Amino acid sequence: MDDRSMHSGRWWLSCINEGVFLKAYITKLATAIPAKRVENPPGRLRKKTGIAARHIASDGETAADLAYRAAENLLCTSDCREAIDFLILCTQSPDYFLPPTACILQDRLGLRKSCGAFDFDLGCSGYVYGLGIAKGLIESEQAEHVLLLTSETYSKYIHPEDSATLPLFGDGATATLIEAVDTNSFGIDGIVYGTDGSGAKNLIVPVGGQRHPHATTEVEETRDKYGNVRTNRNLFMSGSGIMNFALDVVPKALEEILSKTHLAREDIDYYVFHQANQFMLRYLQQECNLEGMPYWNNVAEVGNTVSSSIPIALFDLLRNHDGTSLRHVLLMGFGVGLSWGGCVVDLTRMNRK
Repeated sequence: MDDRSMHSGRWWLSCINEGVFLKAYITKLATAIPAKRVENPPGRLRKKTGIAARHIASDGETAADLAYRAAENLLCTSDCREAIDFLILCTQSPDYFLPPTACILQDRLGLRKSCGAFDFDLGCSGYVYGLGIAKGLIESEQAEHVLLLTSETYSKYIHPEDSATLPLFGDGATATLIEAVDTNSFGIDGIVYGTDGSGAKNLIVPVGGQRHPHATTEVEETRDKYGNVRTNRNLFMSGSGIMNFALDVVPKALEEILSKTHLAREDIDYYVFHQANQFMLRYLQQECNLEGMPYWNNVAEVGNTVSSSIPIALFDLLRNHDGTSLRHVLLMGFGVGLSWGGCVVDLTRMNRK
């Protein structure tokens, strides 16, 4: 046994002897939705997707502004501001290529300078990945109070004449406090991750990074057979490609989570999947054999808010249900990357101070 293994073993034995079992738990949740509400026109697409309206960031409003609002909504109801020792921001709409937007938010929020902070670039699976990062920081004793922010303004990437994509995405942000709790029960459990980068082209903004910079790449405009217009600087999404991907990976990931947590479908108090659209959620419910199960499907007023969709759904769920009964909530994110992630969270410690 090498020195590192011996040190790890001694640490674990000392934890057992002292009765110390720090586990990561979600304890607070807040959201920030832009004031501007845009109603989708009545018709086949609205009926199919279930998205009646979306909230859109104003011209001068960035993802960082929304994340700041969400964080303040959380922190203003708690005395935990001084305790935050790590800030994580999930966004694909940063203020700058550099510096990290999380570092700017640390200063705007008045968090202590000993607080770690970084961004990570991920979409619809981002919330689960963020919970996994927070869990790792806490349960390895690198942090005790992690503030996880998600924020997106996809509306700024979509061409105004792309009626296939524009009605699907809304803007929004969330703030989640994950804290260390001395217990031998898991607050975040059964995490699974997955990646299929071969499908990256199915959900992409082709121009703007270092591969195809704005300065050296000509604008190319296309119009599809349905009359939808976009350029190579706008968001492109293959709806069928994303649908096939989700139907392939989500049922398998669900089985893996249940196996890792030793839970049956009936043991789950609520299923909260990425809120892509009503049509996709219904298909996934069928494919995962979840008919009749408590399953969240409510995109009517916000649409697809990317990394914020799961925590916004959790926020609404907690407003409509007694959190003390939500011991096993299964989360599943999937989308841009292509990427997926899922886990089970215990929400029974929410707002207990």
